[in-house]
Parts: sequence; structure tokens; C-alpha cells
Amino acid sequence: MYAVIKTGGKQYRVAAGEKLKIEQIPAEVGAEVTLDQVLMVGEGESARIGAPLVAGAAVKATVLAHGRHDKIRIFKMRRRKHYQKHQGHRQYYTEIRIDGISA
Repeated sequence: MYAVIKTGGKQYRVAAGEKLKIEQIPAEVGAEVTLDQVLMVGEGESARIGAPLVAGAAVKATVLAHGRHDKIRIFKMRRRKHYQKHQGHRQYYTEIRIDGISA
């Protein structure tokens, strides 16, 4: 069984037992969280698609860790104008393990 969930402005296709990194959520390490914005639930070839959410569906997950992604470097330049700008960014994430999908 799999589900498509929405969290942090992004959508993820998840199944039980998977680990994934999502945008940071305020939860302690080891805590169990419920992701209730489920857009689709499927098993095999059958699927239930929500409009926009599937009623009564939820995904249970356990928080494994918090961290920061690798640094991305932003470089802006205007040629012949003597303009250069350097910037860096590291996005915070929460690593979770999907425990179960209830539909």
C-alpha cells in the first residue's frame, strides 16, 4: 500500500517502512507524528484519489532525526556592471520513517 502526502509545500509518494527527509516539523526525536494531508491512497492498481484530500486517511510516522542539508551556493553576476553577489543556504530537514498508512 502507498500514499501521496503533502507536507512542507511538497508532495511525497510513501510506503510503509520508507525513510525520507521532509521540511522541518516541530516534533521531538522519537516522537510519533500523524500526517493527515493525504492526497491519494493506492494498493496495486486500485487507488482512491481525494478532492483535494482523502477523507479519513492518515499516515503514521516516527521522527528519526533533525538536521541540515548540504550548502547550496548562489552566485549572481551582471556582466560589465561590476556587480557580483555570493550567498549560501542550508535548509533544515526532519528525517522520518513511515510506520503505517490507514485509509
